[in-house]
Order: sequence, then C-alpha cells, then structure tokens
Amino acid sequence: PDAGLEQARLCLLDFEGVAAAGSRILEEKESAFLSLVRKQGGSVSIIGRQEKTTVQNAAFLNAMAAHITELDDGHRKGQIHLGASIIAALLPVAEVEGLAKEDVLRGIVVGYEAAVRLARALNPAHKLRGYHTSGTCGAMGAAVAIATAMKVSRDVLKDVVSAATSSASGLLELQEDSSELKPYNLAQAAVGGMTAAYCGLAGFRGPEDALGGRRGFLAVLTDDPHTRYLTEFDEPYCQIEKIYRKPYAACRHAHSAIEAALYLKEEAGFAAGDIEAVRVETYNMAIAGHDHKTVKGIQSAKMSIPFSVALALVKGNAGLDDYSAASVCDAEILRLADKVSIVEDPEITSWLPEKRAARVTVVAMGRSYVHLVEYPKGEPENPMSETELKNRFL
Repeated sequence: PDAGLEQARLCLLDFEGVAAAGSRILEEKESAFLSLVRKQGGSVSIIGRQEKTTVQNAAFLNAMAAHITELDDGHRKGQIHLGASIIAALLPVAEVEGLAKEDVLRGIVVGYEAAVRLARALNPAHKLRGYHTSGTCGAMGAAVAIATAMKVSRDVLKDVVSAATSSASGLLELQEDSSELKPYNLAQAAVGGMTAAYCGLAGFRGPEDALGGRRGFLAVLTDDPHTRYLTEFDEPYCQIEKIYRKPYAACRHAHSAIEAALYLKEEAGFAAGDIEAVRVETYNMAIAGHDHKTVKGIQSAKMSIPFSVALALVKGNAGLDDYSAASVCDAEILRLADKVSIVEDPEITSWLPEKRAARVTVVAMGRSYVHLVEYPKGEPENPMSETELKNRFL
C-alpha cells in the first residue's frame, strides 16, 4: 500500500542518518576490521566511509553503525529493532544487483512485516528466555526483504524463509555490564539474512515447515508461540506503519522516563542541584537490565534508566552528543543517578504491549512534581513529523 511505501521511504532516510552518525562512533573500534576490509577489496559502498568492500562486509558495518547510536527504529509490540538489520543488508544487495528504488522500498515493507510478525509470534517468552529479537527475527526480515526486492517466486521465498530460520542468533546477555557487543547481534542478522536469501536463490530446498515443525523455529525459540500473527492478516495496515523512531539515544525502555523528566524540568523550572529524589514507576520489562546506577561506559549508560533520567535532568536532553565519555564521568549526573529509584507499577505493566509508559516523580524545593508519559515521542500514536525526521537526519 502507498502508506507502507511512504513509511519505507522515511525509514530509508532515518537508517542512513543513524548509520552515518554511527560510522563516526565506530572509527576508533574499527582499525583492525578496516585493515581486513582493505585487504579484501570490493566495490560496495559503506555508509559514512570512503572505502569500498564486499557485499557481506558492507552489510555488517552498516548494521553495526546503525545500532550503536541507539537511535534506530523499532516496533513496540514486536520488541524489535528493524532497519539496522533489514536495510543494512538490503542496500548492498541493491547496489550489486542494480535493483530499482521501487523494489527496494517494497522489500523494506515486506521485510519489516516478516520480522515484526515473527517477533510477535515468539514474544514475550522469547525475550524472557534471553534471546535478542532484533538478532533472531532481524535475520528473517533481512532475508525476506532481499528476496522480495529481487522478485523471487513463492517457492524460492519459502526456501529463503527456511534458511533464515537457521540464520537466527542473538543473546540479550551481550548488552550487559560494559559490553559494546549489542550491535553485533544486528550485524550478524544482516549478514545471516543476506546469506539465507542467496541460499534460497541458489536453489537449496528447505524442509516442509522450518517455522512450525517439531524441531522448527517456534518450537525451539519460544515456550508460548502466538501463531495467529503468522496466519491472520486482519489488521488494516502494514506493520511498518506502526514502528517507532527514537529522539533520545538510549534504549527505548528509557524513553518514557526521559521524556517525563524533561517535561518536569521545563515546566517546574528546578535546577538539578535542587533535586532531592527521583522515582520512576514503569512496567516490569523496562526494569530488568535497565535499573543499574553504576555505568561502565557509554553503551552501559544508554541501557541505564537512572543514568538516562539524571542525564536529562542535568543537561536538558538525552541526544547522541549527550551520551559522552565526559557525561559518564560527570559527578553531578552520577550523584543524581544515585537518587533515582525504579519500581514496577502493576497497572503500567498491565498496559503492555499497547503502551510502554513511565511515571516520574521529582522531589525538589520541598515539593513533588509528577508526570506520566504513555506514548513517548516517536511512537505511532505520537509520531515525529517528516520535518522533525529531516532535521534529525541533518
């Protein structure tokens, strides 16, 4: 549908912006890998770099760059990031295969559809078992996007899907402690999805039911499959129309709390030094893995709700430049982060997956200031305008 294709166009713009920004962050980490890239040669573009490389290396580096910013798009109900694996894989293929723009956009729409539907079929049990949906289902999205853009037959697409089920990988443990490997899950998904697409194109047949078989994808990767998301198409929209985009360079679970804190700071006018305590009430899945107050680097800071709320209250923003080495060591931010407590609100938990909300209470100047955010900026219910998206790209 036209609405889906229009969203794909904006997703492409958004992806290229965050990947270009992320390529700068990767520079200091990439020396050994770029040395290998130069030795291997190739003719495929890498976003944000002058070097050319192989199609697989381009997909890998594009995905790493897009996700390391923590600004890439995602889907609330699927609990999945999308463009950083799907578009990262599709663009190098489009370059080497000479695909038309219209076919690329169609591939994005259908790739997002496949990844989100599969993620919704697996979750929440999939995530609770420790899988990173952006890696496991992202590989499927990348494979289907490429196959769709290349206009393969239904039989070939089935073989592509079969191969992609075995390309799935990604552990949430890679985001713990001071780890910088979270983007690796999406990079692997991009490369795995691309490989699966070409495996199907090469004519390797898959089993009868790689998704639903006795030892298939659903049986292995979740305890509670919701297969209706794979078989029922009664929603009057494409899944890409319901994605979110991120104004803050933090884990999406932190955005409602960040936005509530920014609102209170602006409305009440208190200074960070006036704050006596901060309380964040939110849903259960936002707390596990995101309640740490001791941060061990920039990526750890982006995963921390206490740090992110404190950063917003001190700096008045939580953008890409605000999460810096200086901020991670800033005494005022760390002091305030230590005053942030996080608790589950059962009612807010009950709103999942329709809402990812947070209520923030700031005690300052002898008063309590409270604000609830149900749909942070960028959700489909509170979207960025195209002008805002273009400004963010710049």
